[in-house]
Amino acid sequence: MPSPAGPPSAALNRRGFLTTTLAASAGVLAAPAVAVRLPAADATAATAPAAFVDSYRTNVAGNLTPETNAVVRVLGGFAQVWKTGAAWDTGAPLRPAILRADLRYCACTTAERTDAQAKEAFVYDRRHQSYAMIAGLGPLADLYKAGAKAVTSINDAPDGTPATTVNDAVPADAPAGSALGAGAHDSSLGKVAELVDTVRGPYASGNPAKYAYQYPRPWRLNENSEVVDTGRTDAFGFPVYDSPVAVAPQLLRQRGTSATDDGGFPSGHTNAFHLAALAYAYAVPERFQELVTRAVELSHTRIVAGMHHPVDVIGGRIMATALAAATLADPANAQLKAAARAQALAYFTERTGTTADTLFSYAHTGTDPYADRAANARAVRPRLTYVLTRQGRELPLTVPKGAEVLLETRLPYLSADQRRAVLRSTALPSGYVLLDGFEQWGRLNLFAAADGYGAFDTDVTVVLDAAAGGFSAADAWRNGIDGRGGLTKRGTGTLTLTGRNRYTGGTVLAQGALVAGGEDALGHGDVRITDGTLRVAGRLRVRGAYAQDAGTLEITLRTGRKAPLTVRHLAVLGGGAALSLRLDTERPPAAGSTLPVLDAPRLRGRFARIEVNSGHLRAVPVYTAEGLSVRLVQR
Repeated sequence: MPSPAGPPSAALNRRGFLTTTLAASAGVLAAPAVAVRLPAADATAATAPAAFVDSYRTNVAGNLTPETNAVVRVLGGFAQVWKTGAAWDTGAPLRPAILRADLRYCACTTAERTDAQAKEAFVYDRRHQSYAMIAGLGPLADLYKAGAKAVTSINDAPDGTPATTVNDAVPADAPAGSALGAGAHDSSLGKVAELVDTVRGPYASGNPAKYAYQYPRPWRLNENSEVVDTGRTDAFGFPVYDSPVAVAPQLLRQRGTSATDDGGFPSGHTNAFHLAALAYAYAVPERFQELVTRAVELSHTRIVAGMHHPVDVIGGRIMATALAAATLADPANAQLKAAARAQALAYFTERTGTTADTLFSYAHTGTDPYADRAANARAVRPRLTYVLTRQGRELPLTVPKGAEVLLETRLPYLSADQRRAVLRSTALPSGYVLLDGFEQWGRLNLFAAADGYGAFDTDVTVVLDAAAGGFSAADAWRNGIDGRGGLTKRGTGTLTLTGRNRYTGGTVLAQGALVAGGEDALGHGDVRITDGTLRVAGRLRVRGAYAQDAGTLEITLRTGRKAPLTVRHLAVLGGGAALSLRLDTERPPAAGSTLPVLDAPRLRGRFARIEVNSGHLRAVPVYTAEGLSVRLVQR
């Protein structure tokens, strides 16, 4: 409704979009028009909102309230920031500090934008979003385009403003049967293309939420609280505002002409990028993390373009995460998603000469703009929250119903409950206003979740089956794992831990292989091997006791004085314990060298056998009460 303080056209500016304090606004800002009305804690189940995955099909044009539209409901955190008005220019800020920082971020970003970035923003504004996401497949991208017959006509950008609007289309010289976006449904990768199109289906539009929230795009707002519209128009007929946000020149004629129908929140392009990314990631989980990174990167170009606020981009990511999960969890799509995954695996292994076990390695070789995982993490994490600041105390996340499906192919060896635990333990903290809406989909950090658990809240048993191939045969968890629980590794597959882990519940290797990829890989508890192989890639510190009843300890010997395995407390070797020594290829120790292997305050027992991967050296053990060294001698 129009503000009682003045006419509709004055509500936006005289509330002081960038300068009004919360105290000054308190007397005139009522509850937001689209505020989510969650039930009281003691309300009956009959009055509780339906889970998003059970109600996502309500996201249609006629439903514009949180009570009728599931997407409007999950974006309800924005109603704590912005009060929707009766028209596009009658809204008012509820959290002016956030919206002020939000617009300032836009202004700084567009002011610092280079010509190359402006052109890039144009390409990703005009190119079909599903096609733009294909580059996240890295070394598999060109193979995908050929197999899916996916094409685009937007390959570059003009130096200035185009004379007319520009839209993507199938080029005249494209091969017969080619299609925009994810490709043709009758192609060699047709099921994957169909899955992408289904995830981006009729219930995935951001338009109902745009109409519900009516938050203006940044270039329609001004920084001067007293003046919104200068009364002038530019060469394209748009009103001229005192706004520091500069739209990329290439996009000036591509803007929407009706402010009422061109809301900023949530960003539709961001929604589309993330929907396509998560569909591709389901079918090609070998590139899961890189696809998430690509979606975040492309979404950022919406701010660079001057077309969207950070809060718009956050909203687009939130709704896409929920919508992708709902579509993938929908029983109606069960056969399609399974067929898409099977088709992608068969196609890529055949074209690359790999197997399910080696495709991941191939998919991370050669030219790849997302090859640096650490750089990807640095790019993704701050863009999950942008200008938002935390308030309030930390609250645990109840993972939204159905969200675990997003990790179904990336962590196929985990149960649904375990995947939910991964999402919970890697989630963003509470206290970010937009992320704390209904079901808190915005707190999910899928980039981090692709690297396994962030904490063992209880004891975790993981079973990897080498015969199942792919991630079930071998996987790596790269997060730093906290928690009071412990880890038991079973199954014939191989699990690698590389994080600086602090879990205290201990580690048990019962079957298969466990690789310690760092000094703190096995946490702060005891370590026990009952069978299988514990492989120490470099050095390993056991903060508790070490017990090896059977199985094999495999370490690499290098020239130096430090033992590869250091145990803080007692070390006990049983009658079936074996030691496998591998000589470092870069710094191989010479014959006659005596090298430390295991340091401990107390050592009980001996290895039943010691092997060396050398045809001309053997190891002579030297046991003491405080550890083990070996002397390498000629055979």
